[in-house]
Amino acid sequence: MSVTAAKSERLLNLVILLLVARNYTTKEQIRSLMEPYRASSDEAFDRMFERDKDDLRALGIPLETGYVDKFFEDEQGYRIKRDAFELPSIDFTADEVAVLGLAARVWRHAGLAAATSDALVKLKAAGLSFDREQLDQVQPTLAAEEPAFEAMWQATVHRTPVEFDYSRAGQRDASTRHLQPWGVVTAQGRWYVAGLDTDRGEPRMFRLSRISSEVVTTGPAGAFTVPEGTDLRALSQTLAPRRPDRSAVVLARPGAANGLRRRASVTDRDVTGPDGSTGWDRLEVPYVSESDFAGELLGYADAVVAESPVELRASVRDRLADVVSGAAR
Repeated sequence: MSVTAAKSERLLNLVILLLVARNYTTKEQIRSLMEPYRASSDEAFDRMFERDKDDLRALGIPLETGYVDKFFEDEQGYRIKRDAFELPSIDFTADEVAVLGLAARVWRHAGLAAATSDALVKLKAAGLSFDREQLDQVQPTLAAEEPAFEAMWQATVHRTPVEFDYSRAGQRDASTRHLQPWGVVTAQGRWYVAGLDTDRGEPRMFRLSRISSEVVTTGPAGAFTVPEGTDLRALSQTLAPRRPDRSAVVLARPGAANGLRRRASVTDRDVTGPDGSTGWDRLEVPYVSESDFAGELLGYADAVVAESPVELRASVRDRLADVVSGAAR
């Protein structure tokens, strides 16, 4: 097993152990229950365990410390509270960053089913009570099929800066972006990577399916650290794409504007278009920003015409006027 796979397995087993245990689990109990820890020297175990705790917390997993006996504060333990770990109803949370980013690939490819059962047997043998149903909280429910997923996940785990070509919505040409990836996250059924965009000097997120090149590392492992105090929950909510909160009525030529059609509903077919020809379709398309959506419509040239709302038509008209004015100079 590679070093990367071994670390991924160890982290996931640690999550499972601390999630299913009903009470705080001591450091020594954790060491006795997990083979990589048990086989290490005292010094090596301490270093490995501290790194693993930091990695889980950096991924947004709510690792909590407390006393094993609430009446005697003499023995500290660790746990992951179920209510803090469960995914809330909103999208793109820090919990999703941690759970799905950690498990979606590792669970399926690292052959951890047997290891998970072994871990539960060891928990029971050690006299610890556990809740098997809580394992449902770490079972991935989304597939990660984007080619860039694995490379981004590895760059996140090893804190390696990367570069890649990226195409924004409504743009045909890709641009090269440079990123210090902090986490691989999911929102509205799609995968994103969030981190520091070093070209712009601020946190950004990028949809993995819009990465059009290989993800290339641009520095060594450990080249950056996630800023201390970073709240992945708050950051992800800030960076998450807004949900469409309005709709536009757009006429589209037959067979054209497939990008719009994928998210639109057709309200009328075979209508007369602005050029007097028939066969156009009237689409109702949800969108977020008038400015961004106007730019997307311009990308389809004369294959689409915005009918409403008035503000959107005005934005398209103004952009066309700017194009004409620029060409006349």
